[in-house]
Amino acid sequence: MTSILKTTLGSLTLPNPFILASGPPTASGEMIRRAFQAGWGGAVIKTIHPDGMEIQDLSPRFAAWTGTKGELLGFENVELLSKKTVSYWEKEIRSLKQDFPDNLLIASIMGDTDFTTWQDLAVRAGDAGCDAIELNVSCPHGMPEAGVGAAIGQNPDMVRDLTKMVSAVTGVPVFVKLTPNITDISKAALAAEEGGADGISAINTVQCILGVDIQTFAPLPSTGGNGTAGGYSGPAIKPIGLKMVADISRTVSLPIMGIGGISRWQDAAQYILLGASAVQICTAVMWNGYGIIRTMNKGMENYLVQNGFDSPDEIRGAVLGRMQPHHVISRTIRVEPVVSKSEVCLQCGRCVTACRDGGYDALIMTPKGLVVERARCDGCGLCLLVCSSKALTSVIRSG
Repeated sequence: MTSILKTTLGSLTLPNPFILASGPPTASGEMIRRAFQAGWGGAVIKTIHPDGMEIQDLSPRFAAWTGTKGELLGFENVELLSKKTVSYWEKEIRSLKQDFPDNLLIASIMGDTDFTTWQDLAVRAGDAGCDAIELNVSCPHGMPEAGVGAAIGQNPDMVRDLTKMVSAVTGVPVFVKLTPNITDISKAALAAEEGGADGISAINTVQCILGVDIQTFAPLPSTGGNGTAGGYSGPAIKPIGLKMVADISRTVSLPIMGIGGISRWQDAAQYILLGASAVQICTAVMWNGYGIIRTMNKGMENYLVQNGFDSPDEIRGAVLGRMQPHHVISRTIRVEPVVSKSEVCLQCGRCVTACRDGGYDALIMTPKGLVVERARCDGCGLCLLVCSSKALTSVIRSG
């Protein structure tokens, strides 16, 4: 791997911008070790908690929404925190940092409603040698019922107070992992900054019910016929994560680790273009294994070289200036559909149906092919999206 992928995250550096998010792929030191050997730039330990906090997981605790070819679209989990003791993680942190000094190792922590328990975890993890602390104030299931997780992250005042208390006792950078299950994530980000946070991680999973078995009436995932709302991840939540990272980028000056629906290097590039310094990935690894990092690293490297960039840092936030309020974007620009490849048109009529029932009824299928009635076309672009053969292209008109 070349140095072109070297990434800065505030005061920290890592060999590439790809970090394993806190979750099942970082459940043990041995797993993180294998991930680093595979080429991951960093890892966030599955959330460490006080030894007295009882953690009992449901079985099963995952559900998936897949496409016709088995590809992952969306994923729900109701898994809780680490099953390892604090002393186990202290030992593993020391060992991992000794063997992989250049890789970023972040300790995710969650105490109880007494914030001094968070301080204790932060001190122990920091003394063991981790590079940073991540405050998990965003877990959407199981933990909010106990007054922690998203119950803290949805309250900016609590975010501020907790961040301030933890930052006061540890000598390593503190990142706050924010919840998307909130009206305005920028307020929580600002509270974290006011509390002394060194960075933001966003987002955690989106609260959801993945589905219901309409024959058995069991919610999914189901344990003995019963279920609970869980955390939604996978490709389907990337648009949510991108929007929230952009909001945070425009609100605070802190470095951001972007999370949510990243399964390809292109997804990571989009997060960085919207202001993230690095990205965290979990669900794609659960579905495909640690080995996806090789394609991600190679793809990102090629992209940077081909476009004349020397580091992912150089593209950070490059798109933010193009994100404008709805009312200021030009109304004089119009997209018009054009049949540029009539020989590949399937004459399936999907575009006609879509335009008739969801657009402006501007398309007609004739024996000679598709005809666009320019006077009726409003330039919405729906037909371009539903055309499976890509026979339709667009012409941009202005004025």
